[in-house]
Amino acid sequence: MFHLNPLYPIFLKTNRLHFLIVGGGNVALEKLQFLYKSSPNTAVNLIAPFIRSETLEFIQNKEVTVLLKPYEFEDLEGMNIVIACTDNPKLNEQIQLDCRQKGILVNVADSPEWCDFYMGAIVTKGNLKIAISTNGKSPTLAKRIRQFLENILPNEVDDLLDTLQNYKATLKGDFAHKVEKMNSITKSLLP
Repeated sequence: MFHLNPLYPIFLKTNRLHFLIVGGGNVALEKLQFLYKSSPNTAVNLIAPFIRSETLEFIQNKEVTVLLKPYEFEDLEGMNIVIACTDNPKLNEQIQLDCRQKGILVNVADSPEWCDFYMGAIVTKGNLKIAISTNGKSPTLAKRIRQFLENILPNEVDDLLDTLQNYKATLKGDFAHKVEKMNSITKSLLP
């Protein structure tokens, strides 16, 4: 039976937001790598009593504030988005409850029921960015689709985007007329 994925995709200007990652293990490193691959100018606080050396090595020359300490409710002050990835399910649940209390979006690793958002697979080719979600059901399939799209999309897509932007700037008329012209010119780009 067909079910509609109810998630609403958005693209965040992460350079205007502040992230908190709670945890210092493998999953924290994975979340940091994912975040910085897509959004290299993100400000992150990383809190954990212990942080793996691989994680410390990865965050060199990045805007990451490391706090070697246990999580406390006060750590949420000034945060916009929180990622909880400790190896303590009770602590992850508490972080989620604290975030709800403060109105902060939270992702709890491997606990979809506690997440306000998922970190889907992302395809980036220059200025083209495509987000892929399986509604938390199969991140592995999302990864495979990402790999497929990365392989078939040409690296020159940024040139096309520049050309279309320049063409759009030459158009006269109201918004509806511009949309009609852009639809007409882009119709033949894909089969």
